[in-house]
Amino acid sequence: MAGKVFFSVTMSLDGFMAPDDVPLDVVFSPEGRTDPRAQRWMTKWSELQAWAFPLRWFRENLHLGEGGEEGVDNDIARATYERTGVSVMGKRMFDGGERAWPEEAPFHTPVFVVTHERRDPWERPGGTTFHFVNDGIESALDQARESAGDRDVRIAGGGETIQEYLDAGLVDEFSVTLAPVLFGTGIRLFDRVDPDRLTLTQLSSTASARVTHLTYTVTKR
Repeated sequence: MAGKVFFSVTMSLDGFMAPDDVPLDVVFSPEGRTDPRAQRWMTKWSELQAWAFPLRWFRENLHLGEGGEEGVDNDIARATYERTGVSVMGKRMFDGGERAWPEEAPFHTPVFVVTHERRDPWERPGGTTFHFVNDGIESALDQARESAGDRDVRIAGGGETIQEYLDAGLVDEFSVTLAPVLFGTGIRLFDRVDPDRLTLTQLSSTASARVTHLTYTVTKR
């Protein structure tokens, strides 16, 4: 039996899942450490994701050492990882991650990258292999489903790729972790989605001391 297609993101209270776009060469370069645009981007991104940094699962997955917090946030983060058999992402997310991820990339599954770039599969230690798909989001999803078997496929990001899959009616379920931060500007999660094409049903709402986790199923109208 095929698994579900889902995404899981953290979002600011005013609806942004990432700060304003800044060129990756600025954010992830030595010079970028002194660039006000990059500094602002990193500060906002760190504030958005602050709930995850102390978690035991997060520390274990990135080999940051023993210990860490347990509880509902940790349980949800671990469950999201454990249900994922394959990830799909866009080229911008991959380009940023290629600069920022450790040698042992944090997926430990196959990853299909939607891109126009032709490139051989890139195998990393720890079970992650990146496959580059040049013929669109549906082809990437078909390959991901075949690879995942009965486990779930996660649309990992970035924002534009998530919106493409959502607007195409290819997402079964998604989770939003609402963080108590305000961005004012940035990349919105639902900007390019046609609301007349989709119906959402809330599955769960779970709050911790730091964030609120909301999960919805998605059906076509």
